[in-house]
Amino acid sequence: MNSKEDNFFERVYEVARQIPYGKVTSYGAIAKAIGAGRSARMVGWAMNACHGRDDIPAHRVVNRLGLLTGKHHFEGTNLMQQLLESEGIQVVDNQIIDFKKHFWEPDF
Repeated sequence: MNSKEDNFFERVYEVARQIPYGKVTSYGAIAKAIGAGRSARMVGWAMNACHGRDDIPAHRVVNRLGLLTGKHHFEGTNLMQQLLESEGIQVVDNQIIDFKKHFWEPDF
């Protein structure tokens, strides 16, 4: 990773660390919050690169429709879903139920 990517990833992680317990946000919302509104995919790459870091709640970042598109990056078959459900977020068929109710808009 080059220093430009490192800086981008760290800005993503700074926002992700702020996601409240029991809430989720989207890749695009994080991109917008750091001033890179068209970089949702890069946010996804950053989230994928942070696995194994306990200080970043990657399970709370989903796609704009509330789908668990990053779940295959978690150990086990349903770890992302289990983590969300342990925070009171219901998931059915990889879709967050009442997505708007659980959505957190980063305000940076």
